[in-house]
Order: sequence, then C-alpha cells, then structure tokens
Amino acid sequence: MGSSAVQICSNASLMLGGRPINDLNDDTDRARLASNLFPMVRNYVLRSHPWNCCIKRVTLSPDTAAPGFDFAFQFTLPSDYMRTLSVGEIGCEATFKIESGKLLSDDNPCLLRYVSRNENPATWDDMLVMGMTMAMKAVMAYPITQSTSLEQLVDQAVAGVLQRARSVDGQDDTPEALGDSPLLQSRFGTGNAGFWRGGR
Repeated sequence: MGSSAVQICSNASLMLGGRPINDLNDDTDRARLASNLFPMVRNYVLRSHPWNCCIKRVTLSPDTAAPGFDFAFQFTLPSDYMRTLSVGEIGCEATFKIESGKLLSDDNPCLLRYVSRNENPATWDDMLVMGMTMAMKAVMAYPITQSTSLEQLVDQAVAGVLQRARSVDGQDDTPEALGDSPLLQSRFGTGNAGFWRGGR
C-alpha cells in the first residue's frame, strides 16, 4: 500500500512527539497546520530535483498566437508543469524560453520533458516519501514544539535526507539526465536552513 499525504504528515507529527493525524480535514491545530503547509512543501521538494516518479514527456502543439519576436512559436505548458528538463530529442535540444506560462521555441512540434506536479504520494519513490516526511517535520517543528534548538536539528536532518534521496534517485539515469546544478546542491546545503524557518 502506497503512502498518502495524511500518512506523511502524521509520521512527521509523531517524529516531533505529537499525536498522529488521522485526517487533514480534522478540526485540530495540528491537522490544519499540516494541511496548509503540505502543498507548498510538496511543490518545493518536487521542483528541487528531477525525481524519476515525477518526470513526464509530452508533444506540444503551438498556440494560435505567435510570440511578438525572437521565437516562431509559443506553447501552453501542461497544467501540472513544474520545471523543464529538456526540449527536443537527445542530441538535438532546442533553444527555448519559459515566460508567463508559455514555452517559446522555434521547434514545432515541441518535445518537452519536464518535472510534473505529482500529487499522488502512492506513486512516489520511498526516498521521496522520506524526504517529504522530514521536510514536513522541519516546517512543523517550531509551531508544534516552540523549540528553536529542535528546529535547528530538523533543518540539518532534512538537508541530509533530501541530498541522499536525490543521489539515489539519480542513479537510474545517465549523468546527462540528472539535472542537478551547484545552485540546487547549495539549496539543500547547510546554508539553507532559513527556508524551513520561513526565511528568518
């Protein structure tokens, strides 16, 4: 049986010494906190790495209206689009720009490989589930415990879990397909603790 948003949030609560969460719609502070934070944290974690369970390939047809200049065609991005991995076939990648929910390119049709907003945790890799659990534990730490020291420990833990998860997930691809960059690596390094504390 696959994981669910409720299970992830409940496990995060248990890790903090709290009660389990049975339903994100429960009329409790803990359930409301988890329900409000989960979509934001999920999107952040999914967009941070080309998780294999979230990658999709689509062929886009051009919109009727063309861009004002520079590119011949514009394409409406998929509704679950989060991040572009490549445009065009391997070895024949196209030049493109993402602007205002559109992909601009001279290629038609547009062969898009992208990270999708996979909202079904039951289809996630186990390490992504653990990474999300630790991420939820991190953002819930201070509101639940009011402990700054515990929050700092969680910040460090989530960085390590997500780094290991990205490394293992990437082993299913050739190096060219990993998509990691120094920017992404630093995003989850020790210097990024501020995100999980709301930027303080």
